[in-house]
Amino acid sequence: MTTALFTSDACLNHLTPDGHPEQVARMRAIADVLGASEFDGLTRREAPRAEDDAILRLHDPSYLARLKQASPAEGSVALDGDTYMSPGTLDAARRGVGAAIEAVDLVMQGAVGNAFCALRPPGHHAERAKPMGFCLFGSVALAAAYALESRAAERVAVIDFDVHHGNGTQDLLWNEPLSLFCSTHQMPLWPGSGARDETGAHGNVMNIPLAPESTGQGMRAVYEGEVLPAVLKFNPDLILISAGFDAHRDDPLANLNWVEDDFDWLTHRICDVADQTCQGRVVSSLEGGYDLQALSASVATHVRALMARAR
Repeated sequence: MTTALFTSDACLNHLTPDGHPEQVARMRAIADVLGASEFDGLTRREAPRAEDDAILRLHDPSYLARLKQASPAEGSVALDGDTYMSPGTLDAARRGVGAAIEAVDLVMQGAVGNAFCALRPPGHHAERAKPMGFCLFGSVALAAAYALESRAAERVAVIDFDVHHGNGTQDLLWNEPLSLFCSTHQMPLWPGSGARDETGAHGNVMNIPLAPESTGQGMRAVYEGEVLPAVLKFNPDLILISAGFDAHRDDPLANLNWVEDDFDWLTHRICDVADQTCQGRVVSSLEGGYDLQALSASVATHVRALMARAR
């Protein structure tokens, strides 16, 4: 079995203002590192473009209509203080959704062992009717909803290790009893959500805040003691990952102190749980990570681990 890698040059057409951390250079850095010969075994796929029906599984029709109306013919527009649209943004965001959904199909059909979707803009801050934090569509939540609606999976677990709380994924899956959303994130930190008492309509949300300046050792203890046992108990048919690499010690937007070894350990431990519960079925999607060197090194570590575990 191989690991599928979804990318698209369309992500280079999502333009943000000079100095914005969520920049085109993120994709170039990832493409460069994954172009090394050690990654020749990846099954490389062009990310398909999700149509409206895929997005409307969880997002409000009025929200999608507003985004279409806001999409500029040239230049860029600000949707909020952090989130921008250029002429290529909607297509890029649709491909993030399309990649996650097609990756679910491939993994559930046994065509590949697992998958990584390396696209931008990220998705886990986009709420049902609100763009936030660089994000327009909740790609990972939409992939979870697709897996459940298509009956490919009866239960889906989402693990979000981005340094910022996945408020959008939480919002989109809050009322879904067949999903389990687990997020570890720095607190205090934007967006300010993700307290332990935010547990979902069916006890299906687990939030574990991490203290600023804590290390990968603290993260490992939390995953061994709380997150992974909860996922094992939930016994999912599929595990989705919101893979943000901004918990790295060199990232400019936060204050956790993880290193590449921590992402390697975490990827392998998630795959251990997937082996025990769902025949190793894992689909990972890129979220944050804004220091280009740390991002590329961490993505390489993550993908290397996925390739080692593909079955």
